Amino acid sequence: MDQRDRRARIAVAGAYFAQGFSFAGLLTQVAALQQKFGFDDTQLSLVLLAVPVVAGVGSVVAGLLSARLGSSAVLRSAGPGVAVAIALTGLADARWQLYCTLALVGLMLGLVDATMNMQGVGVERRYGRPVLNSFHAVWSAGAILGALATSGTAHLGWSIAASLGTVAALGILLSLAAGPGQLRRTEEAIAEANPDAFAASIPWRPIVLVGVAMMLMFIADSAVSNWSSVFMEKALHTGTSVAALGLAAYQTTMLLGRTAGDRLVSRFSPTAVVSVGGVVGGLGLILVAASGTALLSIVGFAIVGLGLSFVVPQSFSAAGRLDPAGTGVAIARVNLFNYIGFVVGAGLIGAVAESWSLRWAFVVPAVLVAGIVALAPSFRTHAPDAAPAAPSAPAPTAG
Repeated sequence: MDQRDRRARIAVAGAYFAQGFSFAGLLTQVAALQQKFGFDDTQLSLVLLAVPVVAGVGSVVAGLLSARLGSSAVLRSAGPGVAVAIALTGLADARWQLYCTLALVGLMLGLVDATMNMQGVGVERRYGRPVLNSFHAVWSAGAILGALATSGTAHLGWSIAASLGTVAALGILLSLAAGPGQLRRTEEAIAEANPDAFAASIPWRPIVLVGVAMMLMFIADSAVSNWSSVFMEKALHTGTSVAALGLAAYQTTMLLGRTAGDRLVSRFSPTAVVSVGGVVGGLGLILVAASGTALLSIVGFAIVGLGLSFVVPQSFSAAGRLDPAGTGVAIARVNLFNYIGFVVGAGLIGAVAESWSLRWAFVVPAVLVAGIVALAPSFRTHAPDAAPAAPSAPAPTAG
């Protein structure tokens, strides 16, 4: 790789890190925000579900803007925008102010999620080998540090505004530092094409198939993220400190899996890695549902994280192969299923846990994860057969 490619990879990794750091910093303050504004659990769920809905709008806007301006132009604005929105959330004093700031958070998240993955796919194209898993591993590392940052400030007795303001300030600095090295519009593509014509030629069917697999992954992720500690405390009667280890194990193995993911995809194939990962993730969920001890459930959550760690990076990579012109439209479309999975997962798993039992809350996603295995062949994508070429300049005429 030449120096430009290495510089781009470092810059794009910085954007992933900044996004993970900032987003996790906000998530760790959700309980404090609930207490500050007096939300009950149902009200809080509705408020939080509104964020991915608005983020879906942001993802669509990102696809439209990036096709014309390039993803870096959007990312360099929206990256600091996420941090600013998070800081404003900490400053909100009334519910209507919180609703407005969270809507802004959602919009900026949608813009950043889509464009940073467009940049990641662009770097992967230039490298000519899988690298997208490494970017998502960096995101996970940023999220862990972001959670630790707000946890530390809360332990010191800082206010929500001070804690989120500190996280936001660091997020802005990280985003600004990552901007200059990102790929420009002309560097993202490997095929010359009219962006508007190429975007119109991108097929929906492979995007939907890959997107559904991503959606199923996020339903399982919702079960673990939202219900792991509840399951361990209520079903297994553990203490809070032990219950937190389930999610910690899941996030740790998710990071480890993504760190090794690029090498596994290069050695085998995206289809094989996603398929085996789906089987492993499903077995982990079944182990959790059947576990009678805290140790078994923690092991189960770790297995789930390891198995499902490959699905999201490979979904974006598959979308990128459908769009060698680098318009970003395919990635923006696949990114919508991220938010659909989050919304569906929150509602479905919560309803199952309330209506049946906490154990069934992990059986249901285990069954749904089988869909990832069935859809794994869809990750073998390629560019449309007839890519529309960019219009050529008219030949000079004799005067």
